[in-house]
Amino acid sequence: MSKIPGKTETIENVEFPAFDPSKATEQVHAVVDQGLEQSKQAFSKLSSDAETTQRAFQSTFETAKTTGNEVSLKMLDALRTNAEAGFTHLEALVAVKSPSEFIELQTAFLRKQVEKSAEQAKGLQVVMMRASEDMSKPIRDAFEKALKERKAA
Repeated sequence: MSKIPGKTETIENVEFPAFDPSKATEQVHAVVDQGLEQSKQAFSKLSSDAETTQRAFQSTFETAKTTGNEVSLKMLDALRTNAEAGFTHLEALVAVKSPSEFIELQTAFLRKQVEKSAEQAKGLQVVMMRASEDMSKPIRDAFEKALKERKAA
């Protein structure tokens, strides 16, 4: 019979389980192995996600380059068209014989240029909208895929 200090009760026939170090070592190894396996799985998933993201960014950059070239060509075409129209108008102004003819020619030119500028702006807007959609598609697809995988998990 043993007494616990500070207590008045006694404990009789108390048995403590025997400590077996080999079982503890096996349990520690099992926990470490399990942690290692989970780490490998997490790394594999992270690596796969990183590769997917890298591919999406590469695709986005390639699309940006292509659409950037297309936008530049569209802008250059508009500038060339406007410059040609300006030179043609200057040639016409040189041949003007009266102030009323000058005003009539200038008014017609300005009206035509405003219409042409609106047309060019619409065309450029279409190209820019398509470029925006094309460039965001790979990232958007990768994000949606990742969301679906997270929801499934």
